[in-house]
Amino acid sequence: MPKIANIAKNTSYLTLALVFQKIISFTYFTLLARYIGPASLGKYYLALSFTTIFAIFIDLGFANVLIREIAKGQEKASRWLGAVLAVKIPLSAIAFLAVVLLINLLGYDELTRSLVYISAISMILDSFSATFFAVVRGFHNLKYESISSIIFQLIVLTVGYGALLLGGGLKPAMGALALASVFNFLYSGAIVRYKLKIVLKVFYDLPLIKEILMISWPFAAYAILQRLYMYLDTVLLSILGNDFQVGLYQVAFKIIFALQFLPMAFTASLYPALSSYWLTNRDQLAVSFERAMNYLIIISLPIIVGAFILADRIVLLFTDDYSAAVWPLRISIVSLLFIFINFPIGSLLNACDAQRKNTLNMAIVTVSSVALNLLFIPVWQAVGASLTVLVTNIVMFILGIRVVRGIIKYQAAKNIKIFFKAALASSLMGLTVYYGGAYLNVFLVAFLGALAYFFFLLLIGGFSREDVLSIYRSFRRAGNAPVDLKPNIDK
Repeated sequence: MPKIANIAKNTSYLTLALVFQKIISFTYFTLLARYIGPASLGKYYLALSFTTIFAIFIDLGFANVLIREIAKGQEKASRWLGAVLAVKIPLSAIAFLAVVLLINLLGYDELTRSLVYISAISMILDSFSATFFAVVRGFHNLKYESISSIIFQLIVLTVGYGALLLGGGLKPAMGALALASVFNFLYSGAIVRYKLKIVLKVFYDLPLIKEILMISWPFAAYAILQRLYMYLDTVLLSILGNDFQVGLYQVAFKIIFALQFLPMAFTASLYPALSSYWLTNRDQLAVSFERAMNYLIIISLPIIVGAFILADRIVLLFTDDYSAAVWPLRISIVSLLFIFINFPIGSLLNACDAQRKNTLNMAIVTVSSVALNLLFIPVWQAVGASLTVLVTNIVMFILGIRVVRGIIKYQAAKNIKIFFKAALASSLMGLTVYYGGAYLNVFLVAFLGALAYFFFLLLIGGFSREDVLSIYRSFRRAGNAPVDLKPNIDK
């Protein structure tokens, strides 16, 4: 199967899965937020943010290396996976001990510490699941990961919310995550072992381990910085503010995070192809990147306009206790454009052996984020953390696009043209949302706004009938086309 067809098929698989996953996840978040209130919600997500920062010290960028190298030569999968497992097992023990030690040194209360301990179990299991699924992605197959992502969230929803209804409190709710992580770990390992026929065996191959570490350290540095950038703001907000402010901020953060399934799905299937095109077809590399940017611009702008206008009604879904989250949400949602288009930029840099530059960019952004959070949070609390998100994502885009121009013949005019068309259609849609929002249910207004946006965009030539048919055909291929598991001979 041609790589472009495989991209469409995998994107369709993962997009559908992530749609369901994010719906289930956001449903659980909404129920959780309504049930426990802002302060307890802040405590819950502080535990998750705390352990998520440490998770990268288990992976050290190995997932990206496995995807890229196996995509280039699938016959390497068994040896490379075995060598990665040899490193990850001791790292898991060290990371767990570090989490336990630091959370006690910081003086958090007993409930918070318990939540962190449970979350740390999920942290370890999820890291190994990510490694197994990285191998599967290297075979250009996202079907099994897509299935797993839905089942994971269903376990969290049913067990977690059930525990809350039975009066179990936050600990059983966090335990639901650990249970879902156990499933994911067993499922992903079974796919590698029985579907791909790869033996799960630890290989202490020192030369290969050294080679992997040499390749992975820029990815590891980037991932460490990225985790600090994404989750340290929550920890700083808990220290410089309080659990209530963390809960308000998490409303905006969770909405932004939930919407990232679109660029995540697209770039997950795009990344292996970009790695291959870097070696075999530089023209197609540029075309694929420009199209990815166009698609994500078209998708992000109407979401920004609609969510900005409806922010006051959106936060009411979480009860009146969260009314102060309106402006954190409005500020954060504006950053969505840059969050979306930074996905293909980062994927291109990593696929084209520019991961060191990508890491340097993330270092600059992370330092900026810490400095701005220390400046803004004491003054504006959750609003200040949201302002930091907006500014730093703009900085990340500027730094990244400069590197892109040195890798491919990037024709920015094509993306700029699409941007203005999408912005015009979004503005016209915004009028529909603004006036309709005064009379109609928020979900109905969002649906009508989406219809209006695509009507206006089609009217001004933002996309063609052939684009719609192409998307439709990609979803049909997802259900009917065989998976391409042939090794890539263009090494």
